Amino acid sequence: MNYSNFGTKFTQPNGITQLMEDLGSAKSSNNPNIVMLGGGNPALVPQVNEVFLSELQKLVASNKVSQVFGLYDGPTGNDEFRAALASQLSKEYAWDISANNVALGNGSQANFFVLFNMFAGEMPDGSHKKILFPLAPEYVGYADQGLSDDMFVAIKPDIEILNTGSTSKQFKYVIDFKAVEKILANDSSISALCVSRPTNPTGNVITDDEVKHLDLLAKQYNIPLIIDNAYGDPFPGCIYTDANLTWNSNIILCMSLSKLGLPGLRSGIVVANNEIIKAIGRVNGSMVLSPNSIGPSLVTRLINDDELLPLCRNVVLPFYRNKAQIAIELFDEIFADMSVYLHKVEGAFFMWLWFKDAKITSETLYQKLKEQDVYVIPGHNFFIGIDDSWAHKHECIRINYATDEATLRKGLQTIKYLMA
Repeated sequence: MNYSNFGTKFTQPNGITQLMEDLGSAKSSNNPNIVMLGGGNPALVPQVNEVFLSELQKLVASNKVSQVFGLYDGPTGNDEFRAALASQLSKEYAWDISANNVALGNGSQANFFVLFNMFAGEMPDGSHKKILFPLAPEYVGYADQGLSDDMFVAIKPDIEILNTGSTSKQFKYVIDFKAVEKILANDSSISALCVSRPTNPTGNVITDDEVKHLDLLAKQYNIPLIIDNAYGDPFPGCIYTDANLTWNSNIILCMSLSKLGLPGLRSGIVVANNEIIKAIGRVNGSMVLSPNSIGPSLVTRLINDDELLPLCRNVVLPFYRNKAQIAIELFDEIFADMSVYLHKVEGAFFMWLWFKDAKITSETLYQKLKEQDVYVIPGHNFFIGIDDSWAHKHECIRINYATDEATLRKGLQTIKYLMA
């Protein structure tokens, strides 16, 4: 089959399609022994699931579900939800925003495809612009979003070995601001900064000071700062350290309903200045006519009646914080006698393991684990824009600990056996 440049690029195997194919294979398999630790799927939190089922029943009872199924929304998404969310954010954080600062898309993946290609790639003047990731590793799904090649640049992190006051072997990635400032000063092709907070894959939460520093740099060079907040506040609120949510007219804040427990409804959210929101709406109109309205309709009443944020703070956050503590305890127990480091768990629901000076690569480990019906994500896929010769990028794996303790234990023990 002869494909266009677009078709050739987007039909190639890559990290994110590998991840989703693994998820699909595991979901459709009848194999009860599969240990799925690879995807970004949230856990099914019973109390939260009951709330969503109740809201769906209310939509059916009020006949609103017919409007949801039977009518298009505008290209920026469901107006009632956009107004409710803007009001909630204004009240919670004292931001001066309205519905005109909110756009929806069919999941964060679709929103980032639009944003990255709006700001980077081939420009009308013939130049080529790029997105800068100030901290690597970053979300694997960013890697192949560009319509043109060579759209992403990343900075190697500083690696700090932490003194935890116990036997726990932990480390943390820190932004190398000297390197960030150097590339911004010397490379005029950088058209936006992008960072996830909490960071997928490591669970890293960059500090408030780091966010302020990035924001100042973005304003200095007249480029936007894109913050991927899919796991952060106010929902689902999976942050286990002190961190404040920041927004201004130069920040593009991306949120999601997926990690609340609604990944199948594909509801991504962008909070930005009105010019960017209008642009997203025009792209949506061309690509999908209008975004999915089921997810937004399901949570609008919860937002308007101030029930969503308490649900996140009192149910979702404690649920995942407990999962994180179990994951750390299992790591300390199982890998106590091995030279393995765990990135400090500050948010989201991932363990990032670093097998320092490992004899095999993370890709080899991934393949060996699949033979044992254990699924993880090899780390090199997350180091977008980093030279492949850096050994560290081949020494790490990502594990999703949003599962039951027995499954996580089995997976970690299998990893230890193969790495011993």
